[in-house]
Amino acid sequence: MPPSAEFARGLITRLDELLLDAEAAGKPLEIDPYRGQLFELFVMAEAAGGLKDDVEHDLSADGVCAILAERWGLKAAAQESFQKQDRMSSEDVGRMRILWSLLRMWMEWTYAWERWAEFHPTTPNLPGAEA
Repeated sequence: MPPSAEFARGLITRLDELLLDAEAAGKPLEIDPYRGQLFELFVMAEAAGGLKDDVEHDLSADGVCAILAERWGLKAAAQESFQKQDRMSSEDVGRMRILWSLLRMWMEWTYAWERWAEFHPTTPNLPGAEA
């Protein structure tokens, strides 16, 4: 069952708050406490079915980053920068970097999660183990 609109909004809002907190603290997302909290949100998104293809409320790496980029006005800022042939503001560049970190982590977790069973069979394949 795909995630509800309310669940998706709540998860995105929590991601937004967490990323802005890390930005304000000047701390990278890749270390705790942020990494652990982000992973918990990832697990919630996966458990709700939000990482599957073609769900209405997309909580995949691309989906959450697109929503946050829109919320933060980054698409408009990038388009304006391109049209004016001028640099983006340091705040917008900083937020792009945060989204890049989130995108990379979310994609890595998705990949690992999808391949878990491949590397953790229910029957251990150890020498001497009964088949």
